Amino acid sequence: MQLQNNIRTSSGWDIIENSFDEAQLVTTGSNFMIGNGYLGYRGTFEEWGAKEYVACVVTDTWDQAEGSRWSELCNVPNGLFTELRINKEKLSIFEGETTEYLRSLDLKHGINQRKVTWTSPKGSQVQIQVEKFASHDNHHLLVMRYAFKALSAGMFQITTGIDGEVWSINGEHFKSFDTTEKDHLIAVQQHTYEMNTEICVVEGIYISGRQPEGSTLNKEGKRFFREFQFDLQKDEEIVLEKVVSIIHSNEVEDPLGLARDEVKQALQLGYDELKLAHKKHWEAFWEKSDIEIQGNLEAQVLTRFNIYQAYIATPTHDNLPIGARGLSCQVYQGAAFWDQETFNLPMYVYTHPDIAQKLVAYRHDTLQGAKRKAKNLGYYGAFYAWTSGKTGDELFPDFFFTDVLTGRPIRNHFNCWQIHVSPDVVYGIWLYYEATLDWDFMVNQGAEIIFEVAQFLVSRVHFKKDKNRYEIIRLLGPDEYHENVDNNAYTNYLSRYSLQKACEVYQKLNKENPKVLAALSEKIELPETAYDSWKEIADLLYIPETHPETHLIEQFDGYFKLEDIEPDALRMRLIDPGEYWGWPNGIAVNTQVLKQADVVQLMAMLEGFSQEELTANYEYYEPRTEHGSSLSPSVHALVACKANHEEEAYRYFMESATIDLYNASKKVLSGGSFLGGIHTAAAGGVWLIIVKGFAGFAVVDDGVRFNPKLPKEWEGLSFRLDIKQCELLVNLDKDALTLRRTDGGEHGLKVYFKENAELLKPKASLVFKL
Repeated sequence: MQLQNNIRTSSGWDIIENSFDEAQLVTTGSNFMIGNGYLGYRGTFEEWGAKEYVACVVTDTWDQAEGSRWSELCNVPNGLFTELRINKEKLSIFEGETTEYLRSLDLKHGINQRKVTWTSPKGSQVQIQVEKFASHDNHHLLVMRYAFKALSAGMFQITTGIDGEVWSINGEHFKSFDTTEKDHLIAVQQHTYEMNTEICVVEGIYISGRQPEGSTLNKEGKRFFREFQFDLQKDEEIVLEKVVSIIHSNEVEDPLGLARDEVKQALQLGYDELKLAHKKHWEAFWEKSDIEIQGNLEAQVLTRFNIYQAYIATPTHDNLPIGARGLSCQVYQGAAFWDQETFNLPMYVYTHPDIAQKLVAYRHDTLQGAKRKAKNLGYYGAFYAWTSGKTGDELFPDFFFTDVLTGRPIRNHFNCWQIHVSPDVVYGIWLYYEATLDWDFMVNQGAEIIFEVAQFLVSRVHFKKDKNRYEIIRLLGPDEYHENVDNNAYTNYLSRYSLQKACEVYQKLNKENPKVLAALSEKIELPETAYDSWKEIADLLYIPETHPETHLIEQFDGYFKLEDIEPDALRMRLIDPGEYWGWPNGIAVNTQVLKQADVVQLMAMLEGFSQEELTANYEYYEPRTEHGSSLSPSVHALVACKANHEEEAYRYFMESATIDLYNASKKVLSGGSFLGGIHTAAAGGVWLIIVKGFAGFAVVDDGVRFNPKLPKEWEGLSFRLDIKQCELLVNLDKDALTLRRTDGGEHGLKVYFKENAELLKPKASLVFKL
């Protein structure tokens, strides 16, 4: 099936490119990438270098480049570099003639494939076939099979090895470049400028069949290569198998020694065995995570593409964050934003609780960083960073955008006014606990986070004595076009939610684990009045009221008094298309135009809003939203389902699902900053739209609820859920919703459907007619 942007699919499990478009260089490098959560390797060609945006980004390598203010993940030397020459002419997609072109990505097994027949400018011909993957059996390994077949006789030269001339967005990270050759393995050993992190790349190679006539080992600048020569007759074929291990000193004491050992072992196993072990991991993942869509192949491949991208961005090997661009490049520093809890975490909570546990545990690991941030800004408790790396300290600079009209830097307050990040962390913890019933996690880690966030809110709220209420002033909500506002609805609702959960956990600990509560209170120096303070603030915190006639919730104090204009009309006021729309003097600041709608975001996350509120607020905020954030379409799709706007829900589903594959966002550069790469939150949002929107799934106190809105474009869908210690297979078609318990548990699961509630027992099924 032909999709958009020169992409097609044959099975719903692959994306295929049959011709090369240089204009899509950045996009396709991201879309065809491979990864395993430890490293992400862009889907570029083997002979390419830094100018073609080749990158292998490795997690847990945060470092500031020389002279930079940015702490970001490192792009490490490329151990898969392989360049082919025929009679001294270099194979290049930009020269000669390319036929039988294919670049594909097997989503089911995380394997990138390339096939090209190339005729050189002087008429020499060759066919190459390449297959590579980032191992999910050993997360340090990149594995590649590179085969070339002579379609005309000649002298063929392969240059292959480790290319240290890397693409780094904010400057050089490495102060050293040491090379060694031992036991037929080549290695590059580097140390970073700021943290002195040692990063080692070791490469080993096996050539099957005919051996080369000659070989040399060369070092040119930051390139450490082997060269092999083959005098081939027509139809002769050479196959190279390459294994690369990448390890750093933040993980092990002797990265070079371990990397060498791993490459030796991998070469002994051979490509086929490595591939088989890798595929088994992917098949186990998809068994729980796949969403099957009947009757719409485009939607099927888009869904799997986004789940794939979300997964390879997730560091399943350790308690580390999911970056806002994953490991597709260095944009947003590989750091966790609030997106992690609200867009990425839910898929894992309900399909792979073990992965979800690592993500919530990461917030405990970084609690001290959140406490340092609160203290530095004059508060106490835990104020989580807007961008959080290894330690939880704030990574983002105070100046990000540049005024394109004056060239002056623009001061943002994302770091100090966007306080909703801390309640969002609590939201994620409660999401995990509610779904898994993992009280041990709450006792050992979750309670401490929730209490520290509650204490931060105590230090941050303002009491208005004349109104007998608490308010939260000088804010920045998810809608970043409006800074320095008061009583942002999203922030106030989530803050109350956090305080209520703090009270609930406190009471449960006091009843069931009083010694734990006493020890925790002593550890974090919790005052005796803490519970009373949390409850009082939760009870008296100002929550923007729903208008009795319009059913609208005002996004923040005074929002409805701002100029009422829609985004397309406002866009006409731009002097330069690259202008930033937000604070302090962007064109949206004094208008109702939103980057993303905070009230809609709120209704996507929390239950309890009436049908009138859902419909009225969606219909009001939707036309005023510019969707300047990749998070916005998925939120609108989800709430459109709740608001009974099914056609708009599907339109927004397609917008969210195609942001990367169809390059629908079109934002590679903004304000002078590179913004390419995979939008991981949008990828996670696709899962949310389908499961919580189209299938209408929600967790309630004593069970689960379904209120399906199957798109008319689909015949049906099915997926699995792991919920309240039950394994659930969900099938939805135009006539019925069928739920089947596949576990052998001991308790029933209460299921709400419309006005009915039924108990689903282990190994049993329920069928609800639509």
